[in-house]
Amino acid sequence: MTAVTTAPAAAPSALAVFDAAMRRADAGRAVILTVMDDRGTERRIDAAAWCRSHLPGDQGLLARCAGPTLDVGCGPGRLTRALHRLGHPALGVDVSAAAVRLARARGATVLRRDVFGPLPGTGGWRHLLLADGNIGIGGEPEALLRRCRELLSHAGQLHVELAPPGTRSWSGDARLRHQAGGPSAPFRWAQLAADDLAGAADASALQILDTWTEANRWFATLGQA
Repeated sequence: MTAVTTAPAAAPSALAVFDAAMRRADAGRAVILTVMDDRGTERRIDAAAWCRSHLPGDQGLLARCAGPTLDVGCGPGRLTRALHRLGHPALGVDVSAAAVRLARARGATVLRRDVFGPLPGTGGWRHLLLADGNIGIGGEPEALLRRCRELLSHAGQLHVELAPPGTRSWSGDARLRHQAGGPSAPFRWAQLAADDLAGAADASALQILDTWTEANRWFATLGQA
């Protein structure tokens, strides 16, 4: 008799894990996402909070967006929808189908797009948002900042949320876990601390115009150098 072995199931993609978390949040359930960085250090995130209408610290971001705004990695559309309600034209983009569905259901104008792919209004946006850790998209903050520079108008401004000063900046393979499930396949991600922004901005031909903190969150506004 020949023994039959079963190959272990492949780890889900990080996007599949994120989509599952968004569906759980849509059902009104608690959602904890855990990000494991390139050294195996874990950070827990209350992903259900992204589905709220407002988070402490949002006000400063919204107040700085008095014109056409692109919300990169918009998730369920919290900030995009808030800008609509303030009377500002805004577009959200995200690669998550579940997040895009939630955002549209809330009345936000959202496209399922990758920020590094073709986007409407390239070179003409007055404001760009990189909130909720989205400076990590793609795993190379300098490359993302350069892409944001391409999307902005000449006088446009990028408003970015950063990790607190003294936090380790890193770039590399990360894994995502939802609740008690297993980790995802590796995906490229990064973290940029506020005190490491100057070097990344310099390398991206951007200059720091303003920095501020609100509700224990750290932010900066960048413009073209």
